[in-house]
Amino acid sequence: MTDQPNQPNRQNQPYDPYGQQPQAWPAQGYQGYEDPHAAQQYTQQWQGQTWETQNHRAVSAQAPDPETAILTPQSPRPHQGPRTPQEPASPAATDAAATGYGPATVGGNARVTDAQRARAEGRSPIIEPGMQPAALTALLGLLLAGAAAVGTYALLVPLVILQAVTAAGWFRLNGMWPARQGIALGFAGALAADAALLVSGRSPSAILGTIGVWVLLALVLQLRSHADPDERMYGLMATVAASALAIVAGGYLAAAADAVTVGAVAVAVAVLARALPLPTPVSVVVSLLAAAGAGIAMGSVTDLGTSGALLGAGAAVCALIGHRVASYDYPSRFVHFTAGVALPLAAAAPAVYVLGRALA
Repeated sequence: MTDQPNQPNRQNQPYDPYGQQPQAWPAQGYQGYEDPHAAQQYTQQWQGQTWETQNHRAVSAQAPDPETAILTPQSPRPHQGPRTPQEPASPAATDAAATGYGPATVGGNARVTDAQRARAEGRSPIIEPGMQPAALTALLGLLLAGAAAVGTYALLVPLVILQAVTAAGWFRLNGMWPARQGIALGFAGALAADAALLVSGRSPSAILGTIGVWVLLALVLQLRSHADPDERMYGLMATVAASALAIVAGGYLAAAADAVTVGAVAVAVAVLARALPLPTPVSVVVSLLAAAGAGIAMGSVTDLGTSGALLGAGAAVCALIGHRVASYDYPSRFVHFTAGVALPLAAAAPAVYVLGRALA
């Protein structure tokens, strides 16, 4: 057997990778390939990688967090500190992002209705019409009372005005404007009811018959509409209610002249007293007492006598209900000068007819 030459140990020698000089590979390379320059080149390459690793660690220790560096303002205001990198989104911001509408604010927001802003600020969305609409209601009531004393056909003039304002105000109170077809239909129903009352000798059945016919007519017209089902339902309900209120206001034409005089004056006084700057419970009590007093005063002039107090109080109760409906859901100024003027008188018409017949 031929003796093999002594080969150097090919096993790697241990070394410290953090800065200590690693031991070079032996002169004889890997797998018997002897290259003295290979070991020196490997040693220099390892030293270079070790230096780059240590330099990268030093630079990384001094570099700020990229997220913090982006979110922290470079030149904060005097009273403004750096913002938190991750702040939880508020519910208002989440709702605004989802719906596209900003939150209600005290300063106002064009995308939020007045009623929504009032609820968000803890205020009542109910606003009463005020003194000017109350003065117009009182004026129209006095016109009804004076025209009733003159005659039936004289009563038609203020009554037609009342019915027109009632139909227009109810549509605007429901947020439907312009709704010319519904307003025209409601006002046409009121005129038809007035004509039926005059032809039938002021029989109240003419009012009920006209309401039934107009409900059917409104239903047929809404079924022919090409709007969405929800919109057709809203339009149907608004049209039926406006027509019914305008037709029911014709109860002044069916009632006795003395009852119309007492009831219209009582409504006028009650609405004026309700507009006084008093707490709501006190204002309601004062308006009812004032209406009863006006009923007694006007009853002494007519044939009703002291029973006019009951008629005046009953008409005032219905008028206050109409007044409250006209104040619903933060209404606009136009609503106050239409529904706020007409609804107290229109709502009081059935009470005037029924109590007038009962107390005569």
